[in-house]
Amino acid sequence: MSSALRIESFLEMMSAERGSSDNTLAAYRRDLEDAQGVLAARGGLAKAAPADIAFYLEDLSLRGFASTTQARHLSALCQFYRFLYSEGLRGDDPTATIDAPRKARNLPKTMGESLVDRLLARAEAEASEAGLSDAERALRVRMQAIVELFYATGLRVSELVQLPVTVAARNDRFFAVTGKGGKDRLVPLSPVAREAVKAWAALRNADPQWADSRFLFPARSKEGYLARQVVARDLKALGTRAGIRAADLSPHVLRHAFASHLLQNGADLRAVQQLLGHADISTTQIYTHVLEKTLSDLVANHHPLAD
Repeated sequence: MSSALRIESFLEMMSAERGSSDNTLAAYRRDLEDAQGVLAARGGLAKAAPADIAFYLEDLSLRGFASTTQARHLSALCQFYRFLYSEGLRGDDPTATIDAPRKARNLPKTMGESLVDRLLARAEAEASEAGLSDAERALRVRMQAIVELFYATGLRVSELVQLPVTVAARNDRFFAVTGKGGKDRLVPLSPVAREAVKAWAALRNADPQWADSRFLFPARSKEGYLARQVVARDLKALGTRAGIRAADLSPHVLRHAFASHLLQNGADLRAVQQLLGHADISTTQIYTHVLEKTLSDLVANHHPLAD
């Protein structure tokens, strides 16, 4: 079996047995095909030895890839070769003795509460502005719903754009969302966010072209819902109008703000883990840096020996 066919078999397994998303599968494909291209002259992935894997990682380094990107490529290779070994397509795992590149632990980029308030206020003001055409009002009301949803729920952008329209018909404080690996979790919906979503749904439902769409944010695309790139572009544009640098704002930054602000205001780390849909608490622990001042103040103000 050629390396290309082995890659296809691996991706089919990841989709069927592990429920990997399209984005995850596309990332695995890119990484594995990149490795195959580099190692083709050395026999390709199918025949790669530990020395070949080390050669590939060195090639990534020479191309200027960060250690985090190198580690991701190695992770893809590890899972690929474990699959081949379990299927009897190889008798060994050439990645078993390879050390992962040392990764620097970057703190997530986030926003202060005052900046988020400014962003939300700008979205609300633009959505309620007088004299707008129907098309422009729809775009602004949609943007307000998106921003309120991001900050109220901590959703990933891929989760938000695929929300069903039924979310707008509910008055519950929580709703279910399907995250990575097909896992469901409950996320909160604040009263303000709920009203913003209902305002958008009223305009959306009044448009006959979306009558048959099951998505809250429909679009004329192959998938049938708004593209992540469109959301990111429009969010940055809104931020710029609110006086926030485009480089400082993205859907993921709002997700980080959701988590950071919860922790700053006393939320439990485990609860934040569940709300974000993190499988491992260690992923959520990157946010604990926001607690440093809170904890320092707590000790200074309440410990009997603080004086």
